[in-house]
Amino acid sequence: MPDLNLQLRDQETGEIIPQRELGEEEALRLLAESEITAAELVPWGSNHTFAVVLEAEDHPGHLAIYKPASGERPLHDFRYGTLHNRELASYVLSRALGWDLVPPTVVRDGPYGIGSVQIYVPSQPQFMEDEEFWGARTIEVERMVLFDHLANNADRKITHCLVSTSGKVIGIDHGLTFHHHPKLRTVLWQFVGRPISEELLGELRALALDVPGKLPELRELLSPEEEAAFRTRLDGLIRSGRYPLLDPHRNIPYGWW
Repeated sequence: MPDLNLQLRDQETGEIIPQRELGEEEALRLLAESEITAAELVPWGSNHTFAVVLEAEDHPGHLAIYKPASGERPLHDFRYGTLHNRELASYVLSRALGWDLVPPTVVRDGPYGIGSVQIYVPSQPQFMEDEEFWGARTIEVERMVLFDHLANNADRKITHCLVSTSGKVIGIDHGLTFHHHPKLRTVLWQFVGRPISEELLGELRALALDVPGKLPELRELLSPEEEAAFRTRLDGLIRSGRYPLLDPHRNIPYGWW
């Protein structure tokens, strides 16, 4: 499973079981109702991350990424045992905006206890670490940049940016999000100080009209301070209409490219 290009093989025949890109409803049903039948540790994560197999009666098996709360490494700034909730909060924010940016995610019990389980989305390897593609000012990449400002993503590395087999821009690994203090760290700097696209600004305004109605899960997933800070970021981006200036000493992720 180099670079999370995962393959699922039949245990008896050794044949590869193809992983197709699932629709959202099918993915959510599989995540919630399937049995986790295998788990293999992804060796390079700072927290325990497992590639797992989801099996159901009507499905031959699909890969997912499981991050148990029990495997989270204590951090000095993020509350211990909350990273799996932040993974889910990132998905529900993407869904509320209609951006389809974060793969379907649930919080459920697994082999090592409660944790986040995110559907595995097969991606196109030619776009991995493609500096020209991810450095362009396209609406698809801008959507990810704006999402990271909203979610206060402290760890947007280039390896967390994928293009699915159907051509969708996908972001993964959102455990370090939604802190109440500014924590943004990203490799995507091409929009710094520029106006936010009118299309995306309109979608922010639509969300701001009814945050409690469109994001009711945030109250259970985040602390009151984190939920209030999210509203402040949302309102601030709408009011300014621009991407904030960034500091090259503070806003670059560790192991950044």
